[in-house]
Order: sequence, then structure tokens, then C-alpha cells
Amino acid sequence: MNATNRVGDVLAVDNEYYVRATSGLADHRTRVLKYGDTFAVFNRYGDIEALGPLQFGLFHSESRHLSRMVLYVNDRQPMLLGSTVRQDTSLLAVDLTNLDERSGQPGAMQRGMVHIFRSSLLDHATFHHLVRLINYSSEEIRISLTLRFDADFADIFEVRGSKRERRGERLPAQIAEQEVLLSYRGLDSVERRTRIYFWQVPESLGADEASFTFVLEPKVEQNLVVDIFCERSDSKPSPGSELPTRLNTFSLRSKTLRDTRVVTSSDRLNAWIARSESDLRMLTEGNPEGEYPYAGVPWFSTVFGRDGIITAMECLWVDPNMGRGVLSYLAETQATEENAAQDAEPGKIIHEIRRGEMATLGEVPFGRYYGSVDATPLFVMLAGEYFQRTNDQVFVKEVWPHVEAALGWIERCGDSDGDGYVEYQQKSSRGLLQQGWKDSNDSIFHANGKIAEPPVALCEVQSYVFAAKLAAARLCLAMGLTDRAAKFSKEAEALKTRFNEDFWCEELGTFALALDGSKKPCRVSTSNAGHALFSGIATPEHAHIVCETLLNPFLFSGWGVRTVSATEKRYNPMSYHNGSVWPHDNALIGYGFARYGMHEKALQILTAMYDASSEVDLHRLPELFCGFHRRENAGAPILYPVACAPQAWAAGAIYLLLGACLGMKIDAGERYVQFENPQLPAGVSELEIRGLKVEEASADLLIRRHSRGIDVEVLEKHGQLEVAKRI
Repeated sequence: MNATNRVGDVLAVDNEYYVRATSGLADHRTRVLKYGDTFAVFNRYGDIEALGPLQFGLFHSESRHLSRMVLYVNDRQPMLLGSTVRQDTSLLAVDLTNLDERSGQPGAMQRGMVHIFRSSLLDHATFHHLVRLINYSSEEIRISLTLRFDADFADIFEVRGSKRERRGERLPAQIAEQEVLLSYRGLDSVERRTRIYFWQVPESLGADEASFTFVLEPKVEQNLVVDIFCERSDSKPSPGSELPTRLNTFSLRSKTLRDTRVVTSSDRLNAWIARSESDLRMLTEGNPEGEYPYAGVPWFSTVFGRDGIITAMECLWVDPNMGRGVLSYLAETQATEENAAQDAEPGKIIHEIRRGEMATLGEVPFGRYYGSVDATPLFVMLAGEYFQRTNDQVFVKEVWPHVEAALGWIERCGDSDGDGYVEYQQKSSRGLLQQGWKDSNDSIFHANGKIAEPPVALCEVQSYVFAAKLAAARLCLAMGLTDRAAKFSKEAEALKTRFNEDFWCEELGTFALALDGSKKPCRVSTSNAGHALFSGIATPEHAHIVCETLLNPFLFSGWGVRTVSATEKRYNPMSYHNGSVWPHDNALIGYGFARYGMHEKALQILTAMYDASSEVDLHRLPELFCGFHRRENAGAPILYPVACAPQAWAAGAIYLLLGACLGMKIDAGERYVQFENPQLPAGVSELEIRGLKVEEASADLLIRRHSRGIDVEVLEKHGQLEVAKRI
């Protein structure tokens, strides 16, 4: 049953866009590569296996161009020695060896005689794969390699679990001497092709298998090289003769987020920072939209408005260019007219853009979809924060008409009933029922568990509107529009007063999750209230009470703040939004604590995320993890079965939390960097910020723990820049 047809007792699983789990994905340590709009998900062997998690595959433009690619050695899966994605995310490296064979057979091998190294990389809709063989025995060895492959050309929404009444036509495979072409003609009349090219002639080659035989002399290396091209036209890329060298030494990717680097005295913290930096780079590089991070792999490897904005905010102090890229693209795609099928209204900021077959055909409504209530005020917030960080007056003037359009949407369409609060109500019959960041169908509810009737005014959205109006006031002052600046400031203060009266729940010690269509508060204890601290709309008195509530054991799991308190009717630590822990959510909350001077409490959030990053695979914080209470000596947090990893706003969480705990504030117009009551995690004695740029000035800074506290030292400075510390 489509969840959009019922509201009161709706379940999340009824959502037709729910990501279905047909196996325990958390039990499989996957390996991910991405470049531009192409990504691949492998198992630890470097295989794409038809069994197990459905997310395995090579995807291009939201179509799966390889659903299987498995390597066999002497007709058996080889033994895994180890696998990793290189720290800069450019290369997957897998080390394997042969298994024992039955003694007495001619040429039988003992395990460990042949080292099998697989390396893979993505580059402009092309998957390059190298298999390198080295015989470490003292005798000549004859060995066979078989590569079995297939392409189902499934749309990403099919992979997620959506059912289709009809599919396009799988075309007959075309087989040449060194090449196989697998093709599919979609219902959108687009022909998608997977061209598999072998650099040496296979011993046998069919529509789903290629076999090779190697005679290996002792200590002599031999290579098998395969190129796999994802095509949507008649053009055929040509393999480059330099490829084997590139697969061994490939290092075209940049090494840092722009010029600013963060290095600490802790190897564990450095590993988390390095992984986050690599993931953000991977999610951004090669994207046709420019410097815009895709939300996450595998399910959200595309533009999401809310995700891009929050990621840019998280990274603003270390990489303001990301903020500019996000603002530019969202301005370009801002809605200019009303379209109920897209939940679009003039001035509204995009929620999601999809380019796959199902989106093109309208089988899912997300080709260009505007069903998020928070992206528009967040857009204005980011514009104001970007200006304060960069003093980029030229760009702000360029984007100002789009900021004005967003403010117009907030005032008119966003507040359709004129009560001063921004609400949402689904207009597209096939769009999202809930349109805040917690967009599961069952995420907005009353204390008795009943789903809130629309239109819904979310707690955090009002706080974003408050911050957006203050941002608009700052931008107006910068452009000399003093009357308009005063107007926005006055509106922000009025909203703050009303919000603290209407949303406050004294008995819960927190803000209501939302007001329903009857203006009845959803008296539920959730993480959403922490966003009111992030934006600054909470009074200081309420902020301190909310902080204590969020850190009580019903909300704070030990690994972070849960989305919903364990005391609530719909609490489920294994749910997507009703009891899980999200790193980005915690980062916003931690920033909110620091905003009200509670830097030690912000450090508690940072420490929980720091501990989690130390326990998860590759130090990569996933999109979310389960909200079970942290047990003593229990190892890692419990993983959520189908979480994206990497996820942009999870990767960006480290930067926002570090900035919060350091009490860092940058004002490019005033040319200063300020640290207020800086904190460092236990066991971290030093943190160095190298190449921090503020307009044309730059500085290298050292934050160091002493017996008397934490000091900030300027190691080197160029240009006019004041660095100050406040207690």
C-alpha cells in the first residue's frame, strides 16, 4: 500500500521509496569508489557479486552497468589476504592468493604460491581493472583466471527495492575477439551499454565469462588488464597504452580540501580527519554540477539540496569554496513556478535531482523534486554564513536575487496559512509525506504515537527561518539596504519570542517536535530540539535545559544523541529516524551547545563521534548507526543495515564539531579568527591548522594543551589577520 494514501497510523515500511534490506548489509564490509556520476560498490575480494547485498555493482547515471564481476582462480574463489581503498579514495587495492589444491593432481599447488593483486579505479565513466600475478614458488606454474560478469541495467530505484511493471529490452550480447558489449534499450529510448575490453585475447570469451591461462615463471610478473566502459551513445572510448602504469601509481586526485589542513597529536583523530577529507573529495570530484558534494553512496549519489547545504556549512571554515559551489548550483535550479507534481513553488530550493530511467519516465517523482521544507531557509542561512566567512561581496550580489526569491517563498508559500510559521503539506500524490530531514513516513508523531496531521510546522524549520532572517539582515547591511535589514532583524526577534512560547514543553525539558495542522504540539523528546540551539533561536535558559535533556541516557546512547528518546512511543533503535544516531545531527547539536557557551558539552558529542570513528571500518562514519546503548567493552556501534557509506554530511561532521569545540569564529570582513574557551578531546595534546585563509591573509595555528589550560599560538601569518582567544 502506498504510504501517501494514509496518515494516522502509517508505518515507515509503507513508504514506496523506503530502502529495502534483503540481507544483512552490516555484515558485509564493502569497498566503494566514485568519480563524478559513476560509482562502484565491491566486496572485500574486489568482486561485484550477484549474491548478498543488492547494492553491489558498477553504476553510471543511476543505472547498474555491472551487476556481476567475479574473479576465479583455477575455478575457485581465491583466498583473501587484505583489501583497502587507498587513503585518497582513488584506488581499490586487494591482495589475494591461491588456495590449496588436492594433492596427487598434476600441477597441484599449495596455497600461498601465487600472489594475486587486484587494483581498480574509476575515471570518467570508465572502470579500469588490473590483475597482477607473481609466482613465489621455485617452479613454473600454470594457472587459470576466469572473470564472470553480467549487467542487469537496473535503475537505482529498482536496486533500492522499487517494483516496475515493465522494463526495457535487454539486447543480444555482441562478442568480438577481445571485447564484449552488453546492451539494454530502456523504456526512455536510451540505449545503455557496458563495453568490456580485454587487453589480451582471452582463451575463451562468451556473453558472461572470459577465461585466461597463464604460465608463470618464478618471480616473474604477468598482468591481466580490463577496461569497462559505461556508454550511453555510439561513441566508443579507446583504451590508453599507459593504463597499467596508472593503475599502479595513480595519484591524479588532490590530497586536501583546498589549502587548509588539520593535523593533531592523535593518530586516531588524524585517521578520522583524513578519511572524512577523502570521502568529501570523492563525493565532489568529477561531478557535472561542479563543486557540489553528492549526498552519499550508494542510494543518494546525486544532488540533494538539504544535504549539500549542511555539508557546506559543516566544512565552511576549512573549505568555503564548497559553500560557493553549493549556493551556485542551488540558485541555478531554484524553482520559478508552481508544479504540484514536483512539490515546486516559486523560490523553493531543490530537494533532489535524478537522471535515471525511472526518473525520466516519471515512474518516480524525483527527476527534479522540491519536496523539502527546510532546504530553502537553509539556503539563505548558508549565503549569510558564506559571506561572513569570505567577505565575497561580488558573489553575494550575484546570488542575492535567489536569496530574495527564497525569502519570498518563506513568507508566502512556506507560510500558507499566515500564522508566522513555515509548514509543509504533501502536494505531489507520489512525493514525500514528511518533508523535513527526518522524512520517513512515521517520523513526525504525537506522544501517543499517532502521526501528525498536516500541515506540519517542524521545530527545526522555524529555527532555520529565524537564522535565515538574521542572515538576510546581515546581507542587506553589506549591500546598504538598511531599512530591509532592520525589517528582517525585527521579524527574526518576533519569531524567536513566539517560538519559545509555542514550542516549549516544560514537562519534557525540550521543544516540541512540531505543531500539527491544528497547531497542537507534538510533545515528543527528539534530537530536533538541538537544531534550535544550532540556529540560536532558543533563549539561553531553554538552551541549557535542552542540553541536559539531550544528554540524558534516554537520548544520549553513549555513541551520540538519538533521533528519538527511548521513552517515546515510536522509539526503535534500529529504525531510520526514530531512535538511531546520525553523525550530522550530532554535529549540529554539538555546534549548538558551543553556541551557548557549553563547549565542554560539545566536547562530549565530539568524543562520542571520535570513539565511533575509531571502531568502524576505515574510520568512516556512516550515514547513521543504530541507537542501542553503548555497552562497556562492546566494540563498535551497531551498524544500520542499509546506511550509505560514505555520506557527505557524516564526513563533514568532524569539521563542524572541531570548530565548535575550539570555539572558532571567523569574520572575513573584520579580518579576525577568534577562539572562545577552546577544548580538545582527552588524549589529544595538540591540534595544528595549516594554511587557514581569510581573504588574502593566511595563518598556521597551533592549539596546545598545557597544565593551565589550552592556548592558541600563531606559528606563521601572512597578511592582515587578527587571531584572538577568549575565555
